[in-house]
Amino acid sequence: MPIVSERAADLGTENAFVVLAEVNGLIRQGRDIISFCIGQPDFPTPVNIQDAAVKAIRDGRHGYTPSAGIAELREAVVRDVKRTRGLDVDAADVVVAAGAKPFIGYTVLSTTDYGQGHEVIVPNPGFPIYDSQIRANGAVPVPLHLRESRNFNFDPQELADRITPKTRLLILNSPHNPTGGIIPRPQLEAIAEILRKHEQVWVFADEIYGRLVYDGEFTSIATLPGMLERTIISDGCSKTWAMTGWRLGFAVNRKLAPYFTTWITNTESCASQISQWAGVEALDGPQDDANRMRDSFLARRNLIVGLLNQVPGVTCQSPGGAFYVWPNVTEACRMIGAQDSEEFRRRLLNEAGVAVLADIHFGPRVPDEGQHIRFSYAASNEAIEKGVARMADFIRKNTR
Repeated sequence: MPIVSERAADLGTENAFVVLAEVNGLIRQGRDIISFCIGQPDFPTPVNIQDAAVKAIRDGRHGYTPSAGIAELREAVVRDVKRTRGLDVDAADVVVAAGAKPFIGYTVLSTTDYGQGHEVIVPNPGFPIYDSQIRANGAVPVPLHLRESRNFNFDPQELADRITPKTRLLILNSPHNPTGGIIPRPQLEAIAEILRKHEQVWVFADEIYGRLVYDGEFTSIATLPGMLERTIISDGCSKTWAMTGWRLGFAVNRKLAPYFTTWITNTESCASQISQWAGVEALDGPQDDANRMRDSFLARRNLIVGLLNQVPGVTCQSPGGAFYVWPNVTEACRMIGAQDSEEFRRRLLNEAGVAVLADIHFGPRVPDEGQHIRFSYAASNEAIEKGVARMADFIRKNTR
């Protein structure tokens, strides 16, 4: 019998989809489940964007495009980067893919060599695909701990201490999944100052939540002196315009753009042409719907943070962006006799019908930081109120 490679057998995954499958299985059994596990806007894609896609279909735009993307979308990205970040880039610096996620792997492939012990510094907790792509592509992940006491940021000195001659890439994610934390400009300036001493280190700036900032202003590290050339700006349409299923993302970096293009030719050939024309409308068209969605997420953030802080044994910081909260459930675990956040999550799902993710789904627990779970508040106010009430009742009923 043919065998599966160790690489495939060891490949990590995104546990939000694993838990979602578990949730769907319970729903098929007739269980009433309120799910906060998937990071996906619960709004429809704006109608003007839908109409642009339909027009593309009717106009016969059904075939392959250049691997880097259609010129119209790449030029729209140039305009968007100018508007949102104040940066002047060229269309030749822009590459389009089937979502922003592929650029994680393409960046690791383009900046590290397999089996050479090259290191990639990653936020912990962090989006799990960072770690799985680093390992699958033969590099070494080096966790950089995000601490609750620092509003889920890291000490720049801890970054400096982790850089070695083997370091090739630093991944930054702001606003951040899973904590909703934001890296403020003064910290970005401190990071840039450290990186100026290490010319071999690239920066992957995962800015997919950059338009979902509620406290302060969004700042890209690429805007700081000397950082544009070494920063891969990664962004896309999924979160801002509720286009997760359209699979449309882009990256910006002058030196790496030709290599990203070649990787795309080798893998996906190109992003869907229909989605690309929809993306032009998303970037260049009216932003009223996107702004309304952002305002709704802000209201939901305020609602869920206020409710969670009334739950026995739970404390929750107010996140600066994205649509996630990362409540501390250390005391709640102690109260109900749960060994850790994963046992808490499983019991909450099976006994109370509330689906969340545990901290271990986003990397190893940060030492001395306790137990956390993630709620995605891309859910209705009714679902938030009902779900948090169920969690509070679950804790009260099971307190020993």
